[in-house]
Amino acid sequence: MKNIFLLTASMMCADFGNLEREVRDLEAAGIDSFHIDIMDGRYVNNFAMSLYDMECIARLTKKPLDVHLMIEHPRNSIDIFLNELRPGDTVYIHPEAEYHPSATIQKIIDAGMHPGIAINPGTSVETIKELLRIVDSVLVMAVNPGNASQMFLPFVGEKIEQLIKLRDKMGFKLFWDGACGADKIKKYAPHGVDGFVLGTTVLFEQKRTYKETIEAIRKLDFDYLGNDISK
Repeated sequence: MKNIFLLTASMMCADFGNLEREVRDLEAAGIDSFHIDIMDGRYVNNFAMSLYDMECIARLTKKPLDVHLMIEHPRNSIDIFLNELRPGDTVYIHPEAEYHPSATIQKIIDAGMHPGIAINPGTSVETIKELLRIVDSVLVMAVNPGNASQMFLPFVGEKIEQLIKLRDKMGFKLFWDGACGADKIKKYAPHGVDGFVLGTTVLFEQKRTYKETIEAIRKLDFDYLGNDISK
């Protein structure tokens, strides 16, 4: 049986000195979408990509953008992002960052985008269960948000299993974000995770080309990549 899952590139891990080349190379390699992490230094204690980085990538590709807003009270500023995106792009918010997350989700829907929520490791499925009925995508954080190259938090695996059981009933797609190594893709893609955000663990800062890496991931051929899948 062929494994069908989506791959999105975490652009905060890309070479910003050659951003256009990075986008072109990833697109040619067969990436499905571009993941853009926006951080405000308040919701998380880091700053990452900006509105202008997002605009630049949107100009360079027709592939979908997945915009992950790690910002406080996104409803107050979400229009500046929605105005620069294309119908069909996805926008994720963190429910904890908003007083009334369903109202912010409705703004995303009204703008013609796919609404999504991002779930922190410490956020239980029970606390966001009602929102699962009104979003298209759920982004499960396998690390605490705010920085790349973190260690996987093993208790997130149980949350993934819970969400897989709810997905078909509620009609959302399930994505993995953070510490996404070969072992995680090999285990959870066949179990039903719809897509994976690829960062430094398996895509960037590797010796092989993006095309070689992405082709091997789609085949679940991790021996070829030289990744230890026994961990």
